[in-house]
Amino acid sequence: MNETGFDIDAYCRRIGFSGARTQTIETLRAIHLLHPQAVVFENLDVLLGRAVRLDADSLQRKMVQGGRGGYCFEQNSLLFHALTALGFAVTAMMARVRYQVPDDVRTGQTHMLLRVDIDGVPYIADVGFGGNTMTGPLRLDDTAEQATPHGPFRLVAAGNGYRVEARLRDAWAPLYVFAPEPQHPLDLEIGNWFTSTHPQSRFKSGLIAARVVPDGRFSLNDRDLAFHRLNAPSERRVLQTEAELRDALSGLFGLTLPDDPGLGAALTKTLVGAV
Repeated sequence: MNETGFDIDAYCRRIGFSGARTQTIETLRAIHLLHPQAVVFENLDVLLGRAVRLDADSLQRKMVQGGRGGYCFEQNSLLFHALTALGFAVTAMMARVRYQVPDDVRTGQTHMLLRVDIDGVPYIADVGFGGNTMTGPLRLDDTAEQATPHGPFRLVAAGNGYRVEARLRDAWAPLYVFAPEPQHPLDLEIGNWFTSTHPQSRFKSGLIAARVVPDGRFSLNDRDLAFHRLNAPSERRVLQTEAELRDALSGLFGLTLPDDPGLGAALTKTLVGAV
């Protein structure tokens, strides 16, 4: 455990990272690929009405030792602590989600991402955008198409900031827009509180889970399970029972399910569309 109280050894074991712990782009790329394969995107605590905490101790208990995942504020806060413990220069930033949002609809700052500076070159890192999570960092000073292990992304100038886009099904889809400005912990707490408690938050209205695997991505939206295979058609099926949901979450997504008496009811509500 380092002087900040973050157990970097346990984190590296959790994601399966055994490479050199140097402040290089190679190290960042390796961690960025491994993290979303091991630490699943999920919102079970929100559905269960549990508080979502962003302090290092809570994140480690839940996501490193507890076998759980989390959503963007948790995922990228955990990555922030890990990269900081490894000696990287890391800055937290916030974004407005634009994925599947009409152009005339405004959105709040409810997504978190990171800026990582390596040898004077700025990168963005983001392991917490659900089914379209990047699996590699993007250079912030490059607006050309950038390859990642799970498909190309690009940064497009947008006002005083940038729009992150992913190429999905041969078309560019906007994911979010952000200004490259540092955010204070209080800003993150406010965004996290809204996302985890507001009745209109997407995370309050249904079950979401996503996991990267070497040859694609698994996604679960309520009862709709999909496997988006790289360079091949997607496979889909509809889950019918609570047992199927539990099996998918613990099997395909690799989650240690929370020991909570309300979990069964939350999953049942997901099946009947009453969440």
